[in-house]
Amino acid sequence: MSARQRLADALPECGHWDGPAARYCHTRDDVHRYVIGWRCPAHTPAAVAGRPEPGLPAAAWTTLSPLSASRVADERAIASGKRRSHQPAYRAAQAAVATRKDQSS
Repeated sequence: MSARQRLADALPECGHWDGPAARYCHTRDDVHRYVIGWRCPAHTPAAVAGRPEPGLPAAAWTTLSPLSASRVADERAIASGKRRSHQPAYRAAQAAVATRKDQSS
């Protein structure tokens, strides 16, 4: 038995029973562990129930985090000279703030 065959035998497979076809799914691609056993994306509990997969809402990726908001305020403070920084950071912050002002008008 080759190493590839041993690896293929060791990988988990989808254990979903397809009643009308009278067989198990046996897919080994992208299989994850659930309470009911190993399932492929087509046979997860949510997919079988016709619901979307649970996860983060779409707005979670578009909402500004406190870190990015503080970074914008920091750029403005450096550009105005209120916060001391080295010369390249000062010039970069001035350029960033200037481009934002140009785009907003």
